[in-house]
Amino acid sequence: MAELKSVVKSRHNTDERGVAAEWIYNPWLDLIVGCGAWSAPLLLLSYFSIASSVRTWAVIFYALALFFNYPHYMATIYRAYHRAEDFHKYRIFTVHITALLALTLVLSHSWAGILPWIFTIYLTWSPWHYSGQNYGLFMMFARRAGATPTNSTRRALYGAFVVSYLILFLGFHTGASTDPLFISLGIPAAVSRWEQILFAVVFVALATFGLSRLAQETGWRKLLPSLTLFSSQCLWFLLPAGISLIKGLEIPQSRYSMGVLAVMHSTQYLWITSYYARREASGDKGRDWRPWAYFGVLIAGGIALFVPGPWLASRLFHYDFTRSFLIFTALVNIHHFILDGAIWKLRDGRIAGLLLNSRVRISDAASETGSRLSYAWRWLTSGTARARQLRVGAALLLLLWATVDQVRYYLALHGDNLSDLQRAAALDSFDSSLQMRLARQELEQGQAQPAEAAWQKAILLSPSDPAPRQALLRFLIGQNRLDEAFDLTEASLRYTPDDVNLLMDRGLLAQRRGHPDLAVESWNQALAIDPGHASAHLYLADELDRQGKPRESAAHYRAFLEIVARQTGSNRPEPQKIIAVLLRMADCQVRASQSAQALQSYQSAARIAAQTKQSKLESIANVNEAALQGEAGRLDEALQLYQHALRLDESIGDRTASAEDWFAYGHFLDDAGFPVGLAYACLLKSEMLQDPLPEAHQQQVRTDAREQAERRARTEVRTIRHNLDRSLSEALELRR
Repeated sequence: MAELKSVVKSRHNTDERGVAAEWIYNPWLDLIVGCGAWSAPLLLLSYFSIASSVRTWAVIFYALALFFNYPHYMATIYRAYHRAEDFHKYRIFTVHITALLALTLVLSHSWAGILPWIFTIYLTWSPWHYSGQNYGLFMMFARRAGATPTNSTRRALYGAFVVSYLILFLGFHTGASTDPLFISLGIPAAVSRWEQILFAVVFVALATFGLSRLAQETGWRKLLPSLTLFSSQCLWFLLPAGISLIKGLEIPQSRYSMGVLAVMHSTQYLWITSYYARREASGDKGRDWRPWAYFGVLIAGGIALFVPGPWLASRLFHYDFTRSFLIFTALVNIHHFILDGAIWKLRDGRIAGLLLNSRVRISDAASETGSRLSYAWRWLTSGTARARQLRVGAALLLLLWATVDQVRYYLALHGDNLSDLQRAAALDSFDSSLQMRLARQELEQGQAQPAEAAWQKAILLSPSDPAPRQALLRFLIGQNRLDEAFDLTEASLRYTPDDVNLLMDRGLLAQRRGHPDLAVESWNQALAIDPGHASAHLYLADELDRQGKPRESAAHYRAFLEIVARQTGSNRPEPQKIIAVLLRMADCQVRASQSAQALQSYQSAARIAAQTKQSKLESIANVNEAALQGEAGRLDEALQLYQHALRLDESIGDRTASAEDWFAYGHFLDDAGFPVGLAYACLLKSEMLQDPLPEAHQQQVRTDAREQAERRARTEVRTIRHNLDRSLSEALELRR
């Protein structure tokens, strides 16, 4: 309920039932429901219970919506439309804005990209709406208790409620969104944290000033309802934000609109609107307050707002049921927020008179109109037999429809029960999320063909949703149906041409089908959309390396490593992957005649490998760097690197690596002019360690090198063979 600014100062001490004027119904009901005294136990119950039984509570909240959430929207419709006076008074809201939102409803069913924007507005506006209602009821109770707050007091209290919302708003829009339906402003965490702390200080200052000034007028005891409402505001908004700041927990935006807070807010709303409707009825001559009829209208009307629309959209137009339900939910809420903010103002004399028990005259100023709408409404609410039959028939139809909707929702949540999922699909199969659960369950039970059909239907219903497409892609690739998988990516790109993940998949499939140029094109397109996509750089680097383009390949390897360097925590790849990329980049740099850069890359790889105890990779980096150092004439550095690599090989017992590195070291010693006997010892050791069944070419190369050294060593050969270990130790300690 929007901000209630009262200009009414006079009050009665009791209402027409003799209840104390500061209470609406009675102290217990008003405190528990109206003022939110049940917030703490319900929030604790939902926090611990929902975590242990998500599906059960989802069904419970879906059922509660029929009797609390849906009727509370209808209560606003009832308030704005059931009297001709109110309908015409708020015509811009009841007609023009309603027509605009109805047009948006149609547009959003044909333009999928608008849904996240609508849903973000809805989720962001919801807590503001809750805050406005809490503030309005706070001021209502304060005035019923005898307070006549000054402008400064009223502004301070209103500011406290606004600031409490802003703290939550910052929590919602901090960092990137993890919900595809919520578009975050992306406020940096450090900035958001300090802003929230600053707002918390401002909140304490405003609340202290405003509450103390009110208490000076009435005393603290009479402010019990207002103080309870204020504590509810703190529990709903400040406590979650505080926990988020201290513990680093993320606040799920949907919990404020679809969970226990929504139920409490809706119940609170029904509590005050039912009181208003009763008082309004008692002030109209010839009208009796009929609570059961009133709540029956709200329940039936609430069902009409939410249930038929998605069913008709999915059944008649084959639109995705889940997306349609989200569209209706968001737009009905937004309409409610707008209409509610317009019609509930204590500055309105009639509203003030009914809610504050003031002496302001409550006139029944409803003017008779000749419009077709008002005539139809008067006939529908009349006591004629046909009107009564129509009302009863419509109510029964809506209740039956709601029952079917509840049953379908219950069955659709049973993701581990194929029979229940099939029953839900029999009621309405045009639901992509249901088809996804159905496909998973059918695949688990070995029914591949029905699972594939379910994924295809889910894609047809929601072409822009990546989940069913990715599931079907994995299935097709697993069956080696690469052509069909590639065709699926091509078809999906028509709906989402800027989907980076889809372009990545298209490139991988093109590569596996033997079309490397198309793969490179796809990955370049992905980088054009998201230059910071690390995997795209890595795939491009590997492919360009295979195509013999070392310079371009090295550039993409470097881009990949620069992106990884900015990542933190679990987002960063494992050290061995980073080292492997560094080694591949260095190899490309060597082939591209970028020796200085290659040396730096090998050194970085060796340093990271040493820090993370990756001895084998450190050895590889050392040997490759040593080869470059030797070619550059830096023999001392090359000697130390070869020797360190060989010690690493021995420490991990890697015979294959030892054989290769002894061969490389022997070749280096021979080329660099060191004693031929030491070079021969290294080559002999390599031949002794080599695989018993090596490749013929590799074996021949090693044999030829050993024989050449043997011929030049001549008389030393016999001595070296008998004291090989001593010669190898000498080689490992060799200095120029």
